[in-house]
Amino acid sequence: MSAVAVDGVWKFYGDYPALKNIRLEAARGSCLALIGRNGAGKTTLLRIIAGFNRPGKGQVRIFGREPRETDARRQIGFIGHGISVYDELSAFENLKLYGQLYNLPDPRASATEWLERTGLARVASGLVREFSRGMRQRLAVARAFLHEPSVLLLDEPFTALDDKAIAVLQRLLREALAQGKTIVMSTHQLREALELSSHVAMLNRGQVAFHGPCTPEMISDPGYVYARYGEG
Repeated sequence: MSAVAVDGVWKFYGDYPALKNIRLEAARGSCLALIGRNGAGKTTLLRIIAGFNRPGKGQVRIFGREPRETDARRQIGFIGHGISVYDELSAFENLKLYGQLYNLPDPRASATEWLERTGLARVASGLVREFSRGMRQRLAVARAFLHEPSVLLLDEPFTALDDKAIAVLQRLLREALAQGKTIVMSTHQLREALELSSHVAMLNRGQVAFHGPCTPEMISDPGYVYARYGEG
């Protein structure tokens, strides 16, 4: 069974098809990089996989379950364009709250662990509204990993991150893959993404233009897929 399966997904905005018959799979323990120009449909697809939006046609399954089912939601960690943390709470309170929402056995211990792993332990009691953007980004990373999800969905995860946040995220993603977790990420930061990826899918105007293994040619030349498969 695939960790993530997208079967014949269409998404319409009015009469406009933002996604057209998307078919993709990501096996357990794999990392799938979604690439494509702005407007290709990457964010729309990720939000459908996460269960935030519904497809117009087709279906998505997370380990065989519909993404909106409780069991599937518990297996998903999501990092999107918004940082999604509460400014008026401390870093520790943010993570403890999310731990409680996920019914973790010890939300306080989980919060403490992930503050340490993202380099935020020294500011655990600090209000998030006083944090730098880089610190807020690392807290968002901690929130996404807090409940030990089996599937990580990342929308442009490296964009606008500072160097420390990039290093933290890359380390955590490598650890997640080593543990057999599955990653699907949309990105324009090709070099960082392809170094982690086992597979690549390129979207062009809402359709899959390429889907296959990540090859040495792609890693050595991040523009290879665009040049080889084109977007004309």
